Amino acid sequence: MKILFSILISITFAFASDATIEVIKKVDSLPSIAVEDSSEYKDETFKLKFFKTLIADLNVLSIFNVDRYHIISSYDTNTVDVRNKAMDYVLKYNIQDYGDGFLLQMKLISDGNIILGKKYKISDSKKYMFVAHTMAYEINEFMGQPSIEWIKKKVIFSRIVGPKKSEIVIADYALAYQHIVVKGGFNVFPKWSSQKQDGFYYTSLNEREPTLKYVDTHTGSVKNIISSEGMMTCSDVSDDGSKLLLTMAPNSQPDIYIYDVATNIYSKLTQYRGIDVGAQFMGDDKIAFISNRLGYPNIFSKDLKTGYIEQMVYYGRNNSACSANGEYVIYKARESSNAFSKNTFNLHMISTKTDFIRRLTASGVNEFPRFSKDADAVLFIKNYKNQSSIGIIRLNHNKNYLFPLKYGKLQAMDW
Repeated sequence: MKILFSILISITFAFASDATIEVIKKVDSLPSIAVEDSSEYKDETFKLKFFKTLIADLNVLSIFNVDRYHIISSYDTNTVDVRNKAMDYVLKYNIQDYGDGFLLQMKLISDGNIILGKKYKISDSKKYMFVAHTMAYEINEFMGQPSIEWIKKKVIFSRIVGPKKSEIVIADYALAYQHIVVKGGFNVFPKWSSQKQDGFYYTSLNEREPTLKYVDTHTGSVKNIISSEGMMTCSDVSDDGSKLLLTMAPNSQPDIYIYDVATNIYSKLTQYRGIDVGAQFMGDDKIAFISNRLGYPNIFSKDLKTGYIEQMVYYGRNNSACSANGEYVIYKARESSNAFSKNTFNLHMISTKTDFIRRLTASGVNEFPRFSKDADAVLFIKNYKNQSSIGIIRLNHNKNYLFPLKYGKLQAMDW
């Protein structure tokens, strides 16, 4: 019974092209930008999809007031459309056919002058969204903003598509690109194996025991890593990819283990006679994890050198699904307790050095937060009114954006 309960807790802890702004707490005075499409590409549907993806990316930058009108113009002139005369910036681009892909030229214009120009070539037009993401990244760099390397990274997620049926999918952050990499059976909790995103781990529930597997994304090869009775999940990978934090219950007791990838040796990090799950690295010598040692789920930390365990969250009585980055921890907290309707679970961020608490979401079930490497953004899963979405929070800009999943329900994800 304890194993079943711990699996349910773990899943609860874990458990598209147009961006929509969910929360804006203040209206900033931002420079305006418009986009003019000068494409010679023959596919009109494709041209509109690219435009909408680029507009979404510019919105997610959170440094412009973005005009959403699809305006067609000539690329050969630096003169902007009359409707854009009052804009601070105008982005012009031209897409041309190139085999199965396309060539793209772009220029950013201000006061009639080209201030940034770029060219892109891609061999597969199905991956057009990554060109849009790169354009947004380079505009952000040109504007002198903090780096948003995360916008070019891929997201991996599992979605439930039927009873005991799931798919693991690699996508861009906005879900415009989706490629199914594992299907058939019940496979959950995917986790990138390194910052290079050249492989990933996932839990297979199709064998006699829950089994952690590794997939090489270049070769497609799959190998078994480790199995355990009761449960088996990889909740975090060290920055260099050499260590894994696992939740296992080999003796009907869910605890945190650390696994060495090179030697295949693992050791137990927690000893509590209850439920310890979902650990995250907080540097080389400290972890954050979820435990019911207070009688309800809450966030704790453990110093791996001294063994000292400390309660981290004192707000709420049902806190779970944490993500750590330096001194900051984001966790999921139940905001209501209603036996007759769905409850609200919001994300909160705390600092380990102060009493700072910041609520990041406002409605629905928000879970599985994941910091970007630079702590500029947080990716999370949102389920609200039978719609499952990936959300992104721009922490420094105080804005949330949602990208809905077309089918299935998001179970877990990583980036």
